[in-house]
Amino acid sequence: MPRKEARAKFIEPMLLLRTEKLSEGSEWLIELKLDGYRALAIKSGGKVQLRSRNDNDFNSRYPGIVKALASMPDETVIDGEVVALDEDGRPSFNALQNHGSVDIPLHFFIFDLLMLQGRDVMAEPLVKRRELIENHVLPKLADPIRYSPILKASLPDLIRSVKAQGLEGLGQSAAIAGMSPACAQAPGRRCASIGGRSL
Repeated sequence: MPRKEARAKFIEPMLLLRTEKLSEGSEWLIELKLDGYRALAIKSGGKVQLRSRNDNDFNSRYPGIVKALASMPDETVIDGEVVALDEDGRPSFNALQNHGSVDIPLHFFIFDLLMLQGRDVMAEPLVKRRELIENHVLPKLADPIRYSPILKASLPDLIRSVKAQGLEGLGQSAAIAGMSPACAQAPGRRCASIGGRSL
């Protein structure tokens, strides 16, 4: 019997567990913690919705990003972050808050995939979900949609670089972890950072 595809809908995202110390080792993937607004890109029935992590509407606030997401696969849910970059290419939360009054480009950084073309992929390991992003999502999208890269340097070097550049912090995820939605204490995803916001 053929598999029945599900309709894409809002899924409460897994939150980062704040910690003072990150782990080292090849079993961990490290990304830059972006200073923006967490958002889900949901496409169902050919229509894109951009929702905050608390399921507030972002379509009217960020129409350029919604338009750029129009070519993402149907019945798909992408987890990411709306980010404004300053003139030096660094994430700027202040610029994001004032994007309506200043001419600063906004971007949507993709870092996870929850549903792909009607298939729930949250139980897949993170490395597999990233492969699906790279093979089935990114080829359909272009700037201002970007991919949050995995950082390859040693943890001490990354920490020094983040501090030197005045960035918010680092996020760390277990490479083989599935996703546990809405779990603030999820063992597979954590961060060391300064401050935090909810929207």
